[in-house]
Amino acid sequence: MKKRVLGTGACLLSLSLAMTALSSCGSGQDKSESPAGNVALNDTTPSSKTAIENPAGKTGDSSSMAYRPLGAGNARMASATEIIARKQVPILCYHQIRNWKPTDSKVAKDYIVPEEQFRAQMKSLHDSGYQTILPDQLFDYLAYGAAIPEKSVILTFDDNDLDQYTVAYPELKKYGFKGVFFIMTVSMNKPRYMSKEQIRELSDAGHVIGSHTWDHKNVKKYEEGDWPVQIEKPSRQLEEITGKKIEYFAYPFGLWKPEVIPGLKQRGMKAAFQLADKRDPQDPLHSIRRIIVPGQWSVSTMHRAMRNSFQ
Repeated sequence: MKKRVLGTGACLLSLSLAMTALSSCGSGQDKSESPAGNVALNDTTPSSKTAIENPAGKTGDSSSMAYRPLGAGNARMASATEIIARKQVPILCYHQIRNWKPTDSKVAKDYIVPEEQFRAQMKSLHDSGYQTILPDQLFDYLAYGAAIPEKSVILTFDDNDLDQYTVAYPELKKYGFKGVFFIMTVSMNKPRYMSKEQIRELSDAGHVIGSHTWDHKNVKKYEEGDWPVQIEKPSRQLEEITGKKIEYFAYPFGLWKPEVIPGLKQRGMKAAFQLADKRDPQDPLHSIRRIIVPGQWSVSTMHRAMRNSFQ
């Protein structure tokens, strides 16, 4: 695949795409605060050009190869302004992947992607030349300008619903894709959710396991006593399961505020993922944008959203 240099000028994204999903990262839970919509928001500023390339002309699954994170030695970490100016990588957020039931409400369907629709989406990404990357690669691209495949995408899955293991996992494997699974530890080993053994299997297969708190509590409402329960203990549990450091976090409901970022950093989170709001101008690595893929989207709508929401 040929290399391409992509500029990142300040351009106002079109708001004509009315995203039908509610951008809260929960799975049918009671949401105490209304999340922002899946509307494309541009937070880039003019800067020098940034290269996105496919190293060594590699085709197929780049994320299946062993990846060595940068950040050691004398590499200079980019400023917040430089990070925001880089072209954004499309990041998709999934919850339940199952067929709709007669009892599913319209709102619930925003978080439930029918199985055949998910399969069609994965096939379309593959056939369109997309390659999945993982958070370490994204971090090094944003922070140090490391090369990533020209058509990179990140697939994220919140709340550890069982169908992410039974339906999504085999589809990812079919195309050599890797994903990021943000685990809500209170539900592990419970009916309709993944077991610890299944989470370990995903990690051993090269997928990344991240934290999604203990019980999905909104971080904007944290008090001092919440940090050990919601962040510290879940990280220890997941590290015991996977044998790997937990360094990536997804905000429940996609809701966050700048005041919580220092607490996440202190507890070892290299980056944190929200939804469609603008990134924090002082710390874009802890306000990385994603969009939910609603169950009503066609494949073409998904591709259009990826183009319009990540520029």
